[in-house]
Amino acid sequence: MDIQQISERFSIAGRFVSAKPLGNGNVNETVLVSYVQESGQEARYVFQRINHNVFTKPLELMDNYVRVSRHIKNKFDQDTSGTAHRSVDVVLTKSGETCCLLENGEYWRAYKYLENTKTYEVVENADQAYEAAKTFAEFLKLIRDLSGERLHETIPDFHNTSKRIEVLEEAVKNDSYNRLKDVEQEVNFIFDRKEEAGTLLRLLAEGKLTERITHNDTKLNNVLLDVKTGCGVCVIDLDTVMPGLIHYDFGDMVRSGAASTDENESDLSKVYMKFDMYSAILHGFLKNSNGFMTPLDKELLPLSAKIITLETGVRFLTDYLIGDEYFKIRYPNENFDRARMQLKLVASMEEQFESMQNEVSKVICCE
Repeated sequence: MDIQQISERFSIAGRFVSAKPLGNGNVNETVLVSYVQESGQEARYVFQRINHNVFTKPLELMDNYVRVSRHIKNKFDQDTSGTAHRSVDVVLTKSGETCCLLENGEYWRAYKYLENTKTYEVVENADQAYEAAKTFAEFLKLIRDLSGERLHETIPDFHNTSKRIEVLEEAVKNDSYNRLKDVEQEVNFIFDRKEEAGTLLRLLAEGKLTERITHNDTKLNNVLLDVKTGCGVCVIDLDTVMPGLIHYDFGDMVRSGAASTDENESDLSKVYMKFDMYSAILHGFLKNSNGFMTPLDKELLPLSAKIITLETGVRFLTDYLIGDEYFKIRYPNENFDRARMQLKLVASMEEQFESMQNEVSKVICCE
């Protein structure tokens, strides 16, 4: 079934014109679809095939998606200043469902495309990093009073770093594809940091950190920026919005936004954490975090960047060892390259860790 046939199942007025791939996501298939309305104006929508091998309960995922997006939209509609955070506007099917199930077992969803916005696969400057971090922090503030039942865990233990390492240990033990011989150095690097990697979970279990609703996948390309002003407009990709820790969100912002290269860089001499980008992310995040972060929350921000970056390296390396089941790959060793890049980024953070901590102290002193 092609996109035009799929689109006919959704409540969209107008005539289908065209469709083209959108973005470079590793999990879902995304398509930008254009329509012409009766007025002659163009309207565009984003269609996504939900990867139900990753998100095994698509209807629960979409329940979260709609609850969160509508909650933010209600706040946006009530804001008279015109500066409120925008939200993803989900389009229902003609039968009123949040997504459609095709005969071949695929789940598809649609939402309105926000015009005059742009995402960046690689953040180009500190201003963009600052705006993205500020927008994510605003997102967390907006959803912290979401009422109703606890959100579904769309991927259980998604940021359970300790369990991620346990899964890696099992993959190492099995070595199903005879790849361990090539990755022993990376495996040892991870295992040497196993205890520290469990710090956030231990503090949560001790009641020293608070579970909140978080995005959990805060790559900076999951923020739309206004093409004219450069200001943050909207957080997208709400698949992993669920209970978590704010440190997961901050850590992933630094991991993705302060890296000197993209995830696939095989030349590790080019990989390091750009301190100016870290600083911009930190300042932007703390700018909009007043009222929902404790002193301990703030103190742990630099460590969270290390932990989440290490965790991502663990995920890539595990996927490589088990035969590349989770992440899309374009060449045989891509997950290995991704893992090595993340671990080199961790090493760079360790070299700059004292400066990272000092920057947090400077921001707090200025508040």
